[in-house]
Amino acid sequence: MAGMDAKGMNSHWVEIDLDALRHNVRFLLDRLGAETKMLAVVKSNAYGHGMLQVARALQDEGISAFGVAEVEEGIELREAGIKGDIVVFLGVDRKSLDDVIHYDLQPVVFEKNHIVELSRIALVTGVRIGVHLKVDTGMGRLGILPEDIPAYLATLRREKGIFLAGVMSHFPHADLGEGRLCCEQNNLFAEVMQKIRTSETPVTGAHIANSAAILRYPDMHWDMVRPGISLYGCMAGEGDWAAQDQLRPVMSFKTRIIQVKNVPAGSGISYGYTYVTDRPSRLAVLPIGYNDGYLRVLSNRAEVLVRGQRAPQRGRICMNVTMIDVTDIPGACAGDEVTLMGQQQGDRISAEEVATWMGTINYEVVCLFGNLNKRLYLPET
Repeated sequence: MAGMDAKGMNSHWVEIDLDALRHNVRFLLDRLGAETKMLAVVKSNAYGHGMLQVARALQDEGISAFGVAEVEEGIELREAGIKGDIVVFLGVDRKSLDDVIHYDLQPVVFEKNHIVELSRIALVTGVRIGVHLKVDTGMGRLGILPEDIPAYLATLRREKGIFLAGVMSHFPHADLGEGRLCCEQNNLFAEVMQKIRTSETPVTGAHIANSAAILRYPDMHWDMVRPGISLYGCMAGEGDWAAQDQLRPVMSFKTRIIQVKNVPAGSGISYGYTYVTDRPSRLAVLPIGYNDGYLRVLSNRAEVLVRGQRAPQRGRICMNVTMIDVTDIPGACAGDEVTLMGQQQGDRISAEEVATWMGTINYEVVCLFGNLNKRLYLPET
């Protein structure tokens, strides 16, 4: 991760506001029923926010269940002292079976042989492993089909080394506000749960609701919900509705100007001269580029904040450098802090706005910026 510390001249960094994270988790918890548990999704380095620091802050807020993608992430959490349930969404392969036992992880299962192998090693070691059965109710991704439930329940009842800690599914349309489709999928999930509960297969709980469903569909919370993007203060799908307005963005992305220079009208800027000045201009150079996640597709589209004012990005973004126009920002000079994403003096560039410029979604933006740059945590300890 390139760049000096945040106080240096040639620097860029992301700031992670842990107080904002704590606010968001409390806000989400307030929207849950007394019997509904939260499984905080911290996979992919907590969407670029730093998995260990985020998990510790969430644990301090009383969260006792965490979702990761891979076994290695679960190991990191355990070795960092994180307690409670750790659910591994991508399941487990044979080489990781011992780690699941040793670190007390709960893998998601969607293949019979996974269930058999887990049970075998659990019996050998004298423990019982909690698993979460993934059911595909319409996502078209991982999971067994509803018609395969009876066969899987028979396997789960037969294999004594494991217990059904949860049954899960996932909404493909909750972030789009497709209420009818979500209701149909939730009804199918309800049918699945009815089959499981009438089969005398013990199950601890059920979960299907992601961030968007938590906020939009309180009747679909079941026993557990799985917030991800909302924990980090980003919009969970389309629409600007009151519930999301109360979330606080956790990540900001910042840099500093390293040079300001005056150029005449008609000056071509950066590779290919995709921008040519139409007036005498003051250009500022930033030590940031596509190597740092500030992608080339942002060229001549993005804006940044300097001294509380918006400055347009000019010319093609380079690997390590980009240019902005500060002609209309009096006093802008080398060393000034620049906000590429986040708030500065009353204005804010959101992850959603950056995502629009990139032609993508806020998930990708925070993962890019957070995982490719130095992170500074606030408040400082």
